[in-house]
Parts: sequence; C-alpha cells; structure tokens
Amino acid sequence: MLNIEQALKQDRLLRALTGMNRKAFETLLSTFTEEYEQSKPKKKRKRATGGGRKACLTTNSAKLFFILFYFKCYPTFDLAGFIVGFDRSQAHYWVHRLQPVLEASLGKKMSLPPRKINNVEDFLTIYPGVKRVMIDATERRIQRPKDRQKQKLNYSGKKKHHTRKHLAAVDENKRVLVLSKVREGKVHDKRAHDEDDIAGAIPEEIPIEVDSGFLGLQKQYENIYVPHRKPKGGELSESQREENRLLSSSRVICENAFAGVKRYQAVSQIYRNRISDFDDRLMLTAAGLWNFYLIAA
Repeated sequence: MLNIEQALKQDRLLRALTGMNRKAFETLLSTFTEEYEQSKPKKKRKRATGGGRKACLTTNSAKLFFILFYFKCYPTFDLAGFIVGFDRSQAHYWVHRLQPVLEASLGKKMSLPPRKINNVEDFLTIYPGVKRVMIDATERRIQRPKDRQKQKLNYSGKKKHHTRKHLAAVDENKRVLVLSKVREGKVHDKRAHDEDDIAGAIPEEIPIEVDSGFLGLQKQYENIYVPHRKPKGGELSESQREENRLLSSSRVICENAFAGVKRYQAVSQIYRNRISDFDDRLMLTAAGLWNFYLIAA
C-alpha cells in the first residue's frame, strides 16, 4: 500500500509523485479541505460512524495526495487501486469525486484560467499587469475512435494522429491566462480562434504573438505579430528572417508554459478515459495546477 506519510516528509519524492513541494501542498490543502467538506452530500447516515467498508483515504491530505498523484502519473484505475489498496471501481469513483473539488480549490486560489474573457475591461480587471500575450494551440492524442465520422473529425493532419486540442493565451511569465474548451483535432487553429475570439478581449496596447497557424489574424487586429511567410517561388529577405527568429525566440515562452502544464501525465499521455469531455476538465485543472505552481514556487 502507498505510504503517503513517507511521501509527505520528502520534498523530492512529493514533487515526483504530485508535482508539488511540501509548502505548495500545505497551501492548497486548506482550501481543498473546505471545498471537500462543502461538497459532501447532505443526507443522514443510515449506519453509525465507523460502519461499512474501511476507508483507505482516511484524511483530506490523503485525498489531495491521491488526486494529485493521478494527475502527475496518470495510472490506470487498476494500477491506482493496487498502489493505494482498494478496488479499481473505488479508484474510478475517487478520481471523479475529487477532480471537481481540486478544480474548485484552484478557482478559489485564483489560479484557474477562465474559458473566455468577454471584453477588454474584464481582461484588465483580471490581469492588470500583463505586458505581452502569446496565443497558441496544444494538442493531445486520443485513442482512435471506432465511429468513422469521429475518426475524421479528430484526425489532425499536422500531428498525423487522432487528437483533441485547446487554444491558450499565455503571458510573459508563462502563466496560462485563458484556456478554450476542447475541440476536435481537425479544426484549424485560426478557425478555432475565430469562434473563441481570444484576441478580441486583449487591449490594443498589449502585443499578441502567434505562429503561422494564425495567418490572417493580423488583418483583424493591429496588435498581432505573426511570422513572415515565404512567398511562393521566392525567398524571405534577411530582415524578414531575422524578425522571424526574434519572434520565435520570444514565443518560446508559450511552449515552455505548455511543457509546464504537461508535466502532468494526465494531459500528455494518450487519453483513455471514457466519460465525455473529461479530457477538457483534466486540461483545465492541469493548467490551474501549473498557474498555482508559479505562484507557490
């Protein structure tokens, strides 16, 4: 059985299993405890306290450790149950019971990125000190759908796999500012942005850097910086190549942010859960964990 107390005493081991050090874990635990207690069903017990099956996750710290362990290592329910000491059905139950609690806790810590910001005023209220924004898409592989229509919708020609994708806006400090809802891998980045319109809520004085997947966005907004595209049958000038290099080196912060979010294997390995759109909740929570890490680190 997993020795949770031993892990909580060793920062290196705790980071390997949960992605957090002891200080960050304790900071999140208080809010997690409040949210978990509030989420308990309001019904009378039919048995006296102590009756029924004996619990394995007896404390709130054990519950927080378990859901963070699931996010960081993404074990199968069989493996998670074996490690902790209960049945795979209980592993399934606790993951889906605790994920909304963790998500709500991160929301209270102001680290959960909004799905959409409606206007410039709201953006400035939520993020008053942002100096630069990068917008990009991130994809994660899924198991090949059996349905032929779903196969076509989720096949990404860019990745050569069946995927689902999110658009995200990241600031100069690698913080995820906005995370769109999940889309099929076939949807083009520019089309996905036109439907979500992330750039429309960002003030004009804040530069927005994007890659070539968003060509055409610079015609809609004046603060868009997009790489120069090589003309058909021609070559880019030296100054254009240098501008592309500078933009690429500046935009690498966005890739670093995605890499930080995908430290959590639950959003980087091939998605294998069966509940509809649960991958969307996993990605949102993982982005919140990354933002919380940046605050607490």
